[in-house]
Amino acid sequence: MSAPLKIVSGGQTGADIAALDWAISRGLPHGGWCPRGRKAENGVIPAKYHLQETESEDYAERTEKNVVDSDGTVIFTIRDLLEGGSRYTWECAMRHNKPVLHLHSGVKQPGRLLADFIREHGIRTLNVAGPRASAEPAVGSFVWATLEEAWTCCCR
Repeated sequence: MSAPLKIVSGGQTGADIAALDWAISRGLPHGGWCPRGRKAENGVIPAKYHLQETESEDYAERTEKNVVDSDGTVIFTIRDLLEGGSRYTWECAMRHNKPVLHLHSGVKQPGRLLADFIREHGIRTLNVAGPRASAEPAVGSFVWATLEEAWTCCCR
């Protein structure tokens, strides 16, 4: 993975915020689209996250914009199946012919797989998606650890 990689997400709790926090901790550019009003399940998304608001409060609109505006998408889940917004993200990537990777907690060496995905597709802007914290409480730590593993194996 060659710097600078930009991380984008929708700012929801769980996978999205973990990815943005990881990017900030690494000094990497970050951004993406969030619903009008900076809506998330825990209230308003803080201004420290460089997100643009969509015209509507609909989560689907921001999901599609983040897929379209990125070079590829990684979807993190704890369980091995995609449901709800994570499945919709996959469908958006397919519809727009964008590279997409699903990593779940049962995958061996997820960081290496992510690094290979980024290299193989020449990704400079990576959309990170996955469930909100209330649906899969451990997803945030999985996102952080996997991004760190990918970065470490490819950028040192």
